[in-house]
Amino acid sequence: MTQRIDYNNIAPLGMKAFGGVYSYVLQCGLPTELIELVFLRVSQINNCAYCLDMHTRDLIKKGVAIEKIALVQAWDEAGTLFNERERAALNWAESVTKVAETHVPYDDFQRAKDLFSEKELVDLTIAINLMNAYNRMAISFRSVPQAAIQ
Repeated sequence: MTQRIDYNNIAPLGMKAFGGVYSYVLQCGLPTELIELVFLRVSQINNCAYCLDMHTRDLIKKGVAIEKIALVQAWDEAGTLFNERERAALNWAESVTKVAETHVPYDDFQRAKDLFSEKELVDLTIAINLMNAYNRMAISFRSVPQAAIQ
């Protein structure tokens, strides 16, 4: 795969704005492992090779068990590997990412609202939407995954 456009160099202020949202998400109070799991799941749904590679590496660096990383896309069938908040966050990530299909049903909202405060749920949704935007940039312009460069 060859990168089409280096969007970081072409529109640095635009990408810096994305970075500001990313910085907010990292300091919003949600556990970083939860955020990274959600980032990975969104990237799986969108099939973003660049982001899949990056967030898998980030989770490994954080010491997350490889079994857990491997089963993110099947979180609903992974027994107790994921705690209730992680399961609700991953469900919410799927529902919001597939908004054209799901229309984010009330049951998905209620499941998330039962386990997250309103601020946490808004912050989680910001994280999900940010990752969808990053995925769309990386896919559109064919960002090359680190694994493909080595």
